[in-house]
Amino acid sequence: MQLRFTLRQIEYFVAVGEAGSIIQASERIAVSPPSISAAIAQLEQEFGLQLFVRQHAQGLTLTPGGRRFFNEAKQLLAQAGGLHDVAADIAERVRGPLNVGCLITLAPGLMPQLRKGFEALHPDVRLAQFEDDQASLFDMLNRAMIDLAITYDLEIPQEFSFAPLAALPPYAIFPEDHKLAGRDSVTLDDLVEEPMVLLDLPLSRDYFLSLFHQQGLRPKIVERVPQMASMRGLVANGYGYALANFQPALDLAPDGKRLRHVPLEGSYRPMKIGVATIKSDCKPAVVTAFEEHCRQFITDASIPGMAQASG
Repeated sequence: MQLRFTLRQIEYFVAVGEAGSIIQASERIAVSPPSISAAIAQLEQEFGLQLFVRQHAQGLTLTPGGRRFFNEAKQLLAQAGGLHDVAADIAERVRGPLNVGCLITLAPGLMPQLRKGFEALHPDVRLAQFEDDQASLFDMLNRAMIDLAITYDLEIPQEFSFAPLAALPPYAIFPEDHKLAGRDSVTLDDLVEEPMVLLDLPLSRDYFLSLFHQQGLRPKIVERVPQMASMRGLVANGYGYALANFQPALDLAPDGKRLRHVPLEGSYRPMKIGVATIKSDCKPAVVTAFEEHCRQFITDASIPGMAQASG
């Protein structure tokens, strides 16, 4: 059977069906209204169907038959788009969209260099970056808003796979004139009576507090903030110390004041930074490629945006 319609005509039809107006569809897909009108007319003639009811004041409304045709047309376009992925797999090229989520505390230092390197290797990839707390990243994975998340190994849900990349032991942050700032290391006993600025993010917060609770200690929390930058600024201005795992390359607070980072003495479980994805037997090539890129550039010896190797 010879087809007397094109995927381009189907694309125009779907655009109008979604927009409810030829003018709005024209603006959305950057095609002139006469071209769209002609495509719809040709489809209606080819299939012997009235696809839309023309309403001058309210634009276009799909007929019942047009609604069924619209649903099938969208599936047809999706299947046609999948041919690009098949071709890319055959040609062993990495291409297409990739939505990457990153823990908000890691993203400023980690993502720019990591992303730049990946895009240089795979110029056909359209990468979009998302930043949030860990619980929100997990929700975004479940709703397919992101393809993967760079985060910590804290309470990973069973439906996710987590590939650990590097261990990040905890350390304390002090203003440079603090009495403990010159130490090679500090203990929780050294800190327990000092005022603490807590990074108040889901899961991360529980991790830091658990370090004290495991030893029967209760920290003296004077400030709770959800932003790493705010936490570092308060510490630099003498409001207290803080605990963290990811040490930025620069030991400066946002206002330019200097900070001191001192390792925490003791056998504490480090956070592990890694890549979380929905469990699947078949991952898109672009996701697999980004995971491999992360394995090469996020290691115990070197992490983009971090001051020094953690061990």
